[in-house]
Amino acid sequence: MKPVRRKIRRHFGLTAKQVSVRSQRPWYFQWLIAALLMITGFALAYLLINGGVNGGVREKMQQVALENQVLQTKVMSLDRELQIKQGMQYSLAKELASVQDESIKLKADLIFYKNMLGNKAHK
Repeated sequence: MKPVRRKIRRHFGLTAKQVSVRSQRPWYFQWLIAALLMITGFALAYLLINGGVNGGVREKMQQVALENQVLQTKVMSLDRELQIKQGMQYSLAKELASVQDESIKLKADLIFYKNMLGNKAHK
């Protein structure tokens, strides 16, 4: 049991080795390292956003934007064409209605004249 006590006294007693506590680095080195890491992080983020790996994504985005513009112009031209066709259909419907009215009037006149001729032929 005595050897165990000696070991404990050697580490924790008055005869234990004196230990001095020091920080690993001075504070200005820590600030310098932190600043360098931040600058490196910002530089990597800048490269990723403005070129590097995302360059293909940027090109695809521009290509999709151009396709979107082309499709929008097609939609506008088809919309104009539809409006023109609807206008023509409306005008044709009005013209058909007027022609039908005129046809009804002509048929009425024809019946009237047939009745006039029919009455004179029988007398």
